[in-house]
Amino acid sequence: MKPRSKVSDPEKVTASEALELKRRVGSNLELLRRQRGLSLERLAAQSGVSRAMLGQIEAGESAPTIAVLWKIARGLGVRFADLLGDEPEQAVVVLPRAAAKVLRSQDGRFESRALFPFDRERRAEFYELRLSAGCVEMAEPHAEGTYENLVVQQGCLALTIGDRETIHLLPGDAVYFRADVPHVYANPGAEETLAYLVMTYASPRL
Repeated sequence: MKPRSKVSDPEKVTASEALELKRRVGSNLELLRRQRGLSLERLAAQSGVSRAMLGQIEAGESAPTIAVLWKIARGLGVRFADLLGDEPEQAVVVLPRAAAKVLRSQDGRFESRALFPFDRERRAEFYELRLSAGCVEMAEPHAEGTYENLVVQQGCLALTIGDRETIHLLPGDAVYFRADVPHVYANPGAEETLAYLVMTYASPRL
């Protein structure tokens, strides 16, 4: 009889982080939806995400992809970070890499890692982006007045903003653009692309 294989510590950590992420997103989604007086049906119509999927996410039964979370955030009129964060405000916060929140596209070739803690007052977010060779990631329009500030650290990046001509970026190149239109990140190279992204949001209207 073969001995039962043991799950390695990294695998345990990954599984634990995935469960915590599903719980966090589900809890925040339900809170934000109820605060706005929205039913699941109404939010589904506003976000383009099915009622069934929204219900599964709220119940912690489904791990949403980056694309789905962007749609939900836009439907709710909140920042992407509002669906992920619940850290208390502190003067100094250290974020070990092992504890970072990582979101991936459905095929796993596009990865986004939050680089600083979220709070509901901050008007900016900082992310590390990784795109596998040949990866193409289509991003939904963000909330009106949102800007992306992006710099390429490694590899190359082809960025298409709305119906504009594609911009080709190499290591050290930076770009900022209004991101409330559809935009596409693509890695046409043979190695992984590493980029850093700061998203800034317009101040709430009074």
